[in-house]
Amino acid sequence: MKSSFRLAAPRLALAVSAAMLLLSACSSSPSRPEPAALTAFKASLPASQLWKFELGVPAPRSVPALVGSEVALASEAGTVLVLDAASGSPRWRAQLDDRIAVGTGYDGQTAVVLTQGNELVALAQGKVLWRSRLASRVFTAPLVAGGRVFVQSGDRSIAAYDARNGARLWSQAARGTEPLVLQQSGVLLAVGDTLVVGMGARLVGLNPNNGSIRWETPLASARGVNEIERLVDLVGPAARQQRQLCVRAFQSAVGCVEAQRGAISWSKPANGSVGLASDASAVYGVEANGRVMAWKAEGGDLLWQSDLLLNRGLSAPLAAGRSIAIGDGQGYVHLLAREDGKLLNRLTTDGSAIVSAPLLAGNNLLALTRKGALYAWRPE
Repeated sequence: MKSSFRLAAPRLALAVSAAMLLLSACSSSPSRPEPAALTAFKASLPASQLWKFELGVPAPRSVPALVGSEVALASEAGTVLVLDAASGSPRWRAQLDDRIAVGTGYDGQTAVVLTQGNELVALAQGKVLWRSRLASRVFTAPLVAGGRVFVQSGDRSIAAYDARNGARLWSQAARGTEPLVLQQSGVLLAVGDTLVVGMGARLVGLNPNNGSIRWETPLASARGVNEIERLVDLVGPAARQQRQLCVRAFQSAVGCVEAQRGAISWSKPANGSVGLASDASAVYGVEANGRVMAWKAEGGDLLWQSDLLLNRGLSAPLAAGRSIAIGDGQGYVHLLAREDGKLLNRLTTDGSAIVSAPLLAGNNLLALTRKGALYAWRPE
């Protein structure tokens, strides 16, 4: 969907990944939990594979950006390209001499990535428009909206750049930075004329023209006896329906706010590390152990939960049609019924992990694997 419309941290923040935390949590037990076995089923939502595109190993924190009928993505080896989501054919492609660490921001015209040398690079129609060296590391794909490029640094500060020439327009420092920050995609999106970002456990609404704070809402409170247990960063993707925005606070809570004013609608305890999806009636998420959850969009009461995919290394979900689509660490995309979580279909890829939430482009379901293959299916 098309979007509307760095400063030094006060102290050194150590970045840690969700995968590292999960591994450390498992290290004290004799063995890691086995992934739930795949159960036999009869597909009640048939889907046919339309195309497959071989990108090459995606950038370490690669999130394909979907704008209308186009999808932008980047490989670790430096390829940046835009594909037609209906056919899988390239619209344009560029090959950078740099390895890419984070990608991809895209607004239908300008694609933006961050290199492993910490340089922000903007491209259009296969050509580099500008480059800008950043002082702080970045773990979230840039947002391109309203003629600007918004960048969230690992220290949770935000900066805005002119999408035409890379001139820095403003920056907003994060307050109350914790000694640990999560090394994965955070919350960064446009809602109407407000730039919404995650700063620690707070959801913050900024004026995109100057970076001033319009509202801020805490979604979770840090608990625990050590810094890892107290880590409650907001993680992406956020789930949006009209003016309601729902987000996950790492290993602590899920909650929804009214995105124009920042008024909190509800918050519920939850233990997960990936973002959410939603529709008009429900919010969907995945717990750290692979339990799939559905909460009522109004009030947050639990609708259902499913243990069908326990310990399978699940991606964030996508709400699409009458199903929710979830990738796993073994390269499957599972289609579950929205109303009760029952398995409708299971789609196969190259056997490597699905790297981010699946995407819906028109009627096509897209998923990117760790080996770098982008698959497209058409559910019936």
